[in-house]
Amino acid sequence: MITAEQVRECALASGADIVGIGDIERFEGAPLQNDPRYIFPEARAIIGLGFRIHRGLLRGIEEGTFFAAYPSMGYANINDVYAPIALRETGDFLEDNGYEAVLYQNTAIRMGCGQGEPVREGYPKPDVFLHFRIAAYLCGMGEIGWSKVFLTPRFGPRQRFAFILTDAPIEPDPIYEGPALCDRCMRCVAECPGSAISAEESVKVTLAGHEVEWGALDEQRCAAVYQVGTREYSPFLPEHVAEYVDRLTSEPRGENRSEMLSYAGSSPFGYAKTEVPYSSKAWESYHHPSAICGSRGCMRACMIHLEERQAIGNTFETPFRIRKPWKLG
Repeated sequence: MITAEQVRECALASGADIVGIGDIERFEGAPLQNDPRYIFPEARAIIGLGFRIHRGLLRGIEEGTFFAAYPSMGYANINDVYAPIALRETGDFLEDNGYEAVLYQNTAIRMGCGQGEPVREGYPKPDVFLHFRIAAYLCGMGEIGWSKVFLTPRFGPRQRFAFILTDAPIEPDPIYEGPALCDRCMRCVAECPGSAISAEESVKVTLAGHEVEWGALDEQRCAAVYQVGTREYSPFLPEHVAEYVDRLTSEPRGENRSEMLSYAGSSPFGYAKTEVPYSSKAWESYHHPSAICGSRGCMRACMIHLEERQAIGNTFETPFRIRKPWKLG
């Protein structure tokens, strides 16, 4: 029998920066299409591996001079190169000790979740999509902030995750209960260039007996602005795409919005991949979006606030925001 400490030591030695372990039964009540117990019905534990996004990868976007580092090294490299190595080595450890390991990296949403037909009555459609932020919460790794971005006591919003489902009977970590990281400062709302995060409306869910709340997110606005930016915060935006983003970020959900998205290739991804050369090259080069907005509100503003409060463990000699933020127009 292996212990939680042995699993943690292996994952850290393999390259993870933070590790959390959750009881698989904490997913009780999850939507059918998001319940990992259908992936591995005999699973007893879920292991969360967190990988830091270096603060310096956000520096070039903050200065407006180098936009490639964050999406390539802080996004694609973690998801597709670095995290899979740590997943594999931790999975090797589990299998060498007689336990099965389902390695789950951040690719399912790009391949298409729920696209197939159920193979058994009462089963979800393949592929089941593991909600990473909820999974991290159930592994005791931190909390979900108002922006819906996951926050950890060590890095705040600066990490990405990967997971392992296993039938190993590993002692779970407790659900994180403080000190609170998100203090509802609403800087994420104020600084989101797409006005995608509501200050008033929220989403409330119950996870493992704990009520969790975050701000209502307009995913379509977020997706568009994250990938191609706005007039004020993208040096790469063709005029016809800028007009589309203007409309999208001012139009409420409804018939007009649906017509607009249909025109743009069913979603903001259509324009990003075909109409903005810088963004289309990102998809071609590393199969991830170009992240032009650089998570200005949900990550950078949040990170700056957490550092000012001295609320996270990863600290620096100098503040992140040194100069007045740039803005076009």
